[in-house]
Amino acid sequence: MEQNPQIYFLVIVIAYFFGSISSAIIVCKMMGYPDPRTQGSKNPGATNVLRIAGKKPAALVLLGDSLKGLIPILICHWFNVPLMIMALVGAAAFLGHLYPLFFKFKGGKGVATAIGIQLGIHWMLGLFVIAIWLFFAKVVKISSLAALISMALAPLAIWFIVPNPYLLIMQIFITILLFWRHRSNIQQLISGSETKIGH
Repeated sequence: MEQNPQIYFLVIVIAYFFGSISSAIIVCKMMGYPDPRTQGSKNPGATNVLRIAGKKPAALVLLGDSLKGLIPILICHWFNVPLMIMALVGAAAFLGHLYPLFFKFKGGKGVATAIGIQLGIHWMLGLFVIAIWLFFAKVVKISSLAALISMALAPLAIWFIVPNPYLLIMQIFITILLFWRHRSNIQQLISGSETKIGH
């Protein structure tokens, strides 16, 4: 891709719009389930869709949310854009998921989209985060805690696997926002009232 600031800005904006597509809301509407923003935890994400609609819709949401992070990063690789721009594209896609323009800025908590971004940056990074999430999900059986631990370790992983300051800053930004979006879960973890997987 030609090094043109206007083109780069357009790519970043498109990444935000792409991230703003809510897989949970679309899947639930197409499959005849209630709007996830009105049921369960009221979070339009795969975990809440699992609670209110079951495994198949949740799997579709998980895939859709992951692709929102993966595809923009793969496009950056394809056009060989600078890593600084790739980092901004990843951050924009993540922000789009959390604060979607198309759904009154009420989005999900970002775990699947973050993993999609990490897989796009380097498959080893994505697999590391997934493995950490699966391990702690199996041990503690609490999705939010597994997500928080895996994302807390993600900046360290990115520095060892893809040691680039721009990508590191992007991941720290994503981790901080993800923790902020999970603040109610953190309060419930502290009080011991957080819902376990399958309940």
